[in-house]
Amino acid sequence: MAVPGPVRGAALAIGLAVVLVAGVILSALVGQLPVTPAEVIGSILRAAGIQNSWAPHDPIIESTLWVVRFPRIVMGLAVGAALAVAGAVMQAIFGNPLAEPGVVGVSSGAALGAAIGIVLGLSFLGGWSTAVLAFAGGLLATLIVYFVSRANGRTEVVTLLLTGIAVNAFGGAGLALLLFVGNTASREQLIFWQLGSLNGSRWGEVAIVVGVAIVGTIVACLLGRRYDLLALGERSARHLGVNVEALRIGSIVLVALLTGAAVAFCGIIAFVGLVVPHIIRLAIGPSHRPLILASAFGGGALMIFADLGARTIVPGADLPIGMLTSLIGGPFFFWLLFRARRQSGGWA
Repeated sequence: MAVPGPVRGAALAIGLAVVLVAGVILSALVGQLPVTPAEVIGSILRAAGIQNSWAPHDPIIESTLWVVRFPRIVMGLAVGAALAVAGAVMQAIFGNPLAEPGVVGVSSGAALGAAIGIVLGLSFLGGWSTAVLAFAGGLLATLIVYFVSRANGRTEVVTLLLTGIAVNAFGGAGLALLLFVGNTASREQLIFWQLGSLNGSRWGEVAIVVGVAIVGTIVACLLGRRYDLLALGERSARHLGVNVEALRIGSIVLVALLTGAAVAFCGIIAFVGLVVPHIIRLAIGPSHRPLILASAFGGGALMIFADLGARTIVPGADLPIGMLTSLIGGPFFFWLLFRARRQSGGWA
């Protein structure tokens, strides 16, 4: 007996809420300096102006929570949401479940833009310069992928992947060149961009990414109905009043903004936008508004647990979070590609 869509959606919402809260709590408690739940709750209450006598006040723990762990947790939620929503939007406009910012080179383009700003010391917009350059690089990469992979109103899987390989190769070559010509400080930052990490997140940066993720998610949800019509085919969407090209170009800018904001402060983190929207789609169906909203929460949950693993798998070390997401997403990508080829009759 099939489970009704609303029931599945409610079950998914409850499950995501439980997983997300559990991940946030664990991330606040676990680390090189052990923290108790009472200390976490007491610290949050004190920050809200509510004094309490049952939770001990330790300046070291307060500093650890508010300078290190809380900014990192919120940054993980925002970056995961931004990348997952970007992946869902890309899959909607390309009509292909293999589209994802990291796979097709958007993340590499954004990282290259940020790297140019770092090595050349560009500061034309103050602290926003790196983020703006990352957005510009991601936008250029997305436009290249869009115009090269589209033909006769459709996107071929092979063309999409080959375009992504080419863009990733160019981005990697550009990063290698900048790594060669940069000074010691810029080299360390470039290595950070290539590996991806939430380490060193600061509240000012967190505020930017949170703002972009919230606005981007809202805009994507507002476009959800048009994505549903686009899934019926370009001709049908046009007959129903959708300006298909304007929708795609606007969505490309949205993807570049979401990806650029994430990459500018946390480096390349691949496969979040591939894994999360696909799993959500399997759970609740293809309707884009609930898909995009659930993907935002699912992406945040995935990043929280990936970052928790990055901090705890090797004692005393902080593993690159991009490496962990690739370990999850790589096999998932191969499975998606294999299934797509089987459905098209490419493999026996």
